[in-house]
Amino acid sequence: MQRQIQGARWHVHPLRVRYQETDKMQVVFHANYVNWFEIGRTEWVRHAGVPYAAIEEQGMLLPVTELNCRFVKPARYDDEIVVCTRMKEFSPLRLTFESQIRLVGENKEEAGGLHAEPPGELLVDGGTRHVWVNQEFRPARLDKAAPELYALIQRAAADDNR
Repeated sequence: MQRQIQGARWHVHPLRVRYQETDKMQVVFHANYVNWFEIGRTEWVRHAGVPYAAIEEQGMLLPVTELNCRFVKPARYDDEIVVCTRMKEFSPLRLTFESQIRLVGENKEEAGGLHAEPPGELLVDGGTRHVWVNQEFRPARLDKAAPELYALIQRAAADDNR
């Protein structure tokens, strides 16, 4: 059963738009937002207390099963943005993350850390759903396969709700 997480704080990670991420109009190419969602998830997991590589060392993988992306406004070359990520739902088999890309400009004090509300102006929102699998890509219950990792994720979800 998926556990809904209400009121979770946002983990905020700052980035600056690089030239290579833009097209001829200096607008961010749409696929880069998917990469930024992944950066946000990776940083959320690190914030939870374990680098993603350690998850794989325990024989667990977390592939994306669903991606949602809604474009509101474009990011442009050299913009200062933040990737905002929070866990929306979790169970021993699945995780769902909510993601936003926001323009913060020169408001660097807003970049980084945990926030009740994401800072800056919304550019893109969406999220990803994942399923825990083992090395053979078979679904695996995280609470059975890696109980200490499952406990870390439960703790992180509880901490994000404070």
